[in-house]
Amino acid sequence: MEGLREQNWASVSVEFVLLVLGVFLGIQVANWNEDLADDQRSTEFTARLKADLRVEAWKYQYLLEYYTDVLAHAERAADALDGTALLSDEDLVISAYRATQYLGVPAQRATYDELISTGTFALIRDPELREAATGAYTAVIFDTLRDEGVASRYRGVFRTLLPYRVQRQLAKDCGDRLIEVGDYAGVKDSLDYPCKVDLPIESIASAAAALRSEPSLLPLLRLRIADMDTRLSDLTLFNLGALDGLRRLAQEGAQ
Repeated sequence: MEGLREQNWASVSVEFVLLVLGVFLGIQVANWNEDLADDQRSTEFTARLKADLRVEAWKYQYLLEYYTDVLAHAERAADALDGTALLSDEDLVISAYRATQYLGVPAQRATYDELISTGTFALIRDPELREAATGAYTAVIFDTLRDEGVASRYRGVFRTLLPYRVQRQLAKDCGDRLIEVGDYAGVKDSLDYPCKVDLPIESIASAAAALRSEPSLLPLLRLRIADMDTRLSDLTLFNLGALDGLRRLAQEGAQ
């Protein structure tokens, strides 16, 4: 103001330039700080998302192996019931039981949900990582496998035919193995492993006879096999992009 009153235009010009420069530098510093904060958040979220997706990669392999085992036992039981193959009473009861099984493994998706809910998914700057996350967390195939297993009419009929004591022993001796998250060796044949049912021969023979004499069991078992074939095809053929992305992350984590 003093420069204006004195019409000291040089002083006014210098101070104006300094003012503009100060504002510009202030904005730049704020932008730099914001970019630095975004870079730091990007690094943290990327590391967290990769860790979550490595769990998803393991889960994908686990459930693929698991349901392949379920399907194999369903086929064995069906072949025994229609006379295509011979199975002992114990083997029939075990395979018929394992054909009823289903598995649900909760998704490791906290980081993805946080990014989506806060509108900050763009902090993940690797396009392949974004694609792998989107494919993994929007796929519904595992929920479908679980829900169809729960609602399976074959499972319902099987559960009504056998005494609860037999079913409990089957679950104890031939049921799902407990596997630690990330244990790739443990998922191999996680359900299709050798086992013996700790029951009297008479109980096993009675259970097998009940299975063989129920006329609805074989048709429902065939339906179970057809459904499983479809879902496993969905899993292996139509989700290859997501599966490949998860496999790359799993291999990266193993290095």
